[in-house]
Amino acid sequence: MVEFGEILKTIGDFGFFQKLLICGLCLPNFLLPIFFSSFLFVDSDPERHCNTDWILQTDSNLSTEEQLNLTLPREEDGTFSRCRMFKPVDWNISTIREHRLNGTTGCQDGWVYSKTLYEATIVTDFDLVCGKSHPAEIMQTIFMTGLLTGSFVFGPTAESYGRRRTTQIPVVLLLIFNIVSGVSPNVYVYAVSLFIVGAALGGYRINSVVLATEWIGVTKRSIASCLSQMFAGLGQCAVAGLVYAIRDWRTAQYVMAGGQAVVFLYIWWIPESARWLLGRGRTEEANKLIRKVAAINKKKIPENLLNEVTSEQDVHKGGLKEMFTSAVLIKYLLILSFAWFSLNLGYFCVVLNVGKFGLNIFLVQFLFGITDTPSHLLCIWILEYVGRKKTLISTITMGGFVCLLTLAFPQDNAVVITALVTTGKFFLNWAGSVCMVYIQELFPTSVRQTAVGLGSIAFRSAGLLSPLLNMLAVYHWSIPIIVFSSLAVVSGALVFLLPETSRKELPDSAKDVEGNRNGTLKKTGSDSNMADHNRNKSTKL
Repeated sequence: MVEFGEILKTIGDFGFFQKLLICGLCLPNFLLPIFFSSFLFVDSDPERHCNTDWILQTDSNLSTEEQLNLTLPREEDGTFSRCRMFKPVDWNISTIREHRLNGTTGCQDGWVYSKTLYEATIVTDFDLVCGKSHPAEIMQTIFMTGLLTGSFVFGPTAESYGRRRTTQIPVVLLLIFNIVSGVSPNVYVYAVSLFIVGAALGGYRINSVVLATEWIGVTKRSIASCLSQMFAGLGQCAVAGLVYAIRDWRTAQYVMAGGQAVVFLYIWWIPESARWLLGRGRTEEANKLIRKVAAINKKKIPENLLNEVTSEQDVHKGGLKEMFTSAVLIKYLLILSFAWFSLNLGYFCVVLNVGKFGLNIFLVQFLFGITDTPSHLLCIWILEYVGRKKTLISTITMGGFVCLLTLAFPQDNAVVITALVTTGKFFLNWAGSVCMVYIQELFPTSVRQTAVGLGSIAFRSAGLLSPLLNMLAVYHWSIPIIVFSSLAVVSGALVFLLPETSRKELPDSAKDVEGNRNGTLKKTGSDSNMADHNRNKSTKL
C-alpha cells in the first residue's frame, strides 16, 4: 500500500495548490484579532455622571453647571458623584432651589459620559459601570469559554466529519454572530454572540491548520502553522490602527463582518484532506482530489500509483478510544498540553493587560503584533534546521525567564516593563507555533484532529484562567508573573521527554507512532516503493 507522503512527492508537496490553500486558510487569521477589539479597547471606568434630564422639565433653560449642582451629590473630594443622584421630585424649580434635594439614589436613567479615548465601547453602550464593574474581565472570560468550547466541539467530537466541514461551519458562524454582536441591543445578546464567536474562532483555528498541514510535504510542513500565527500577529497591528481610526466598537465589528463575508464566498472551494479520506477508506474521493491537485501543480501521476491509491486502504477509525488506549499517545498529549497551557497562560496574561503597562494602548498593541511577525518567520526556518524539540525547549523557557525579569524593575518603569513583556510574549508566541507543528507531527492521522482539539482545550483553558489570574494582581502585582513564568519553565523541562519529529513523515496510525518512538519510522526519501514509482514512468495525465 502506497504511503500518502509518497503521493505528495509525486503530485507536488509544496506547489501552487498548497500555496493557494495556505493563503486561503491563513487570511481569516488576519481578521480574527478584530474580535478582541470590543472588549480589549475599553475604558473600564470612564468619566461620567447620572443622567438627570428630569429636572429640565421644570426649567428647560437651566445651564449644565446649575443642573449638575441641583441634581448630583458631591464626593468628599468635592467632585460630583459618578454613581449617585438626588431622587427626582415633583417640585417647581423655585422650590428646588430654595429647599435643595437631599435623598439620593442610584442612577435611574442611565449615565452621561464625558469625552473619552473612544467614541463608543461596550462599557458606555451597555452602561457597564458602578454596580456592573469589571466588564472587560467578564467579557474576556465569556470569550475564552467560547474558545474552549469550540476546541472541544470542533476537535475530538468532529474527528469523523472531516477537516473541510469543520473549517467551513465556523466561518458561517463567525459571519452571522459577528454581525449580531455589532447590533446587540443589550449586554446579554452581546455576551451570547461573543461566546459563539469564540467557539467558532477556536474551531476554525485548529481545523484550518490541520487541513493545510496534511496537504504539505515534510520539508515545508511547519509553514501552515507558522503563517497562520503570523497572519494573526499582523492582524493585531491592523486592529490597533483600525480602532485608532474608528474609535467605535460597533463599526469595527461591521468592518470585520465585511472581511469575513469575503472568506465566506471562497471557503466552499477549499478541498477536503486526501490523507483523511484515505484513512477513512474513501479512496475514490481521495483519488479525484489527487488528480486535481496534480493538475493544478502541473505534475504527472504514474499509472501504477493511481492504481494503488484506488486499491483497498486500511481504515483507521481513531478518535478518543485509540488516543487513550496508547500509553505513548497519552504521554505525548499530557506533556504538550501542559506546555501549551503554560505558554498560553502567560501569553494572554500579557495581552489582556495591554492597557496597563503605562504607555499608549495603541502603541503597545502595535508592538505586540509587529513582534509576532519575525517570531513566526524565524520559526519556519529554525524548525527545519534545529528541530522541534530543541526549539520548543529554548523558546518556552526563555519566554518564562524574560517575564520573570520584570520583577527586578519598579512597576512604574513603563519603557523597561513594556520592552521585557514584549520580548517575553515574542518567545511565548514562538513556542505556541512550535507546539502547533509538534502536536500534528507526533499524532497519527486517525487521531490528529482529536489530539489538536484536546491540546487546544488545555490551550484555551489557560486563556479562560488568564483574566482570573490577572485579578490576583490586586494582592500583589507580581503574582500573575510568578505563576505563569514558573509554569513555562517547568513545562520546557518536560519537553525533554518527547521525540524529535523533524523531516519525518506524518504517522497514519498508532503503530507508526510506536515506530517513530523506536526510531524505525521512515524518513523522507527512503522508501523503496517510491523508487519503484520513479522507475515506472508510465503516466495518465
